Amino acid sequence: MKLKMIATMAAAVAAAPLLAQVQGPQPTLVTLSAEGSVKAEPDVADIGAGVVTSAPEAAAAMQANAQQMSRVVDALRRAGVAARDIQTAGINLQPQYRYEENQPPQLVGYRAENRVQAVLRNPGQAGRVIDALVAAGANQINGPTFRVDKPEPLFDKARQQAVTNGRARAELYAAAAGMRVKRVLAITEAGATPPPMPMPRMMAAKAEAMDASSPVMPGELALDIGVNMVFELE
Repeated sequence: MKLKMIATMAAAVAAAPLLAQVQGPQPTLVTLSAEGSVKAEPDVADIGAGVVTSAPEAAAAMQANAQQMSRVVDALRRAGVAARDIQTAGINLQPQYRYEENQPPQLVGYRAENRVQAVLRNPGQAGRVIDALVAAGANQINGPTFRVDKPEPLFDKARQQAVTNGRARAELYAAAAGMRVKRVLAITEAGATPPPMPMPRMMAAKAEAMDASSPVMPGELALDIGVNMVFELE
């Protein structure tokens, strides 16, 4: 029994250098996040337009709505918006009730609503198109929301910038620690950050009350990409 214990201890002592060689020292790692951003002028604007009508009867409310909405769609077409860039976003019909204390609800009519979403390939025309929609009878306007139609090449530039920024930051940490960057162990994309979306706004003005074209400024968009990176130092 004693000889067996001595043999086991000897084997463990003999294997210790080999085990240390296999495990080795733990590497020094730096984990960080970096971002890349590319500026671009929007080349597309999305505008929502709607018509709300009311009438005592459901059919009358829908008929009035359809006539008014046809004029709104015609205004979009006259403004140069292609048929493929106009899409119905929703049609809604709801009964309207009057509520009085200690009385059952009384049906007073119906409210019809029809909404379309339009894509403007020339964002600079957004103000003029909004005015045309209101003049045609639209009493709901959402947007405009400006964007880049094909953003992927711009996001690729932002990705390259994010990795470059991450590498530069890792080298900064390494230099501060008296080391250098050996290699990149992992890169994970945190995702693209869309530009902020404007709050929808409601318009119920008549064209006669509008003294000037609605001022709309497309401005500039920032397309952002974030990455998480892991570096090994030596």
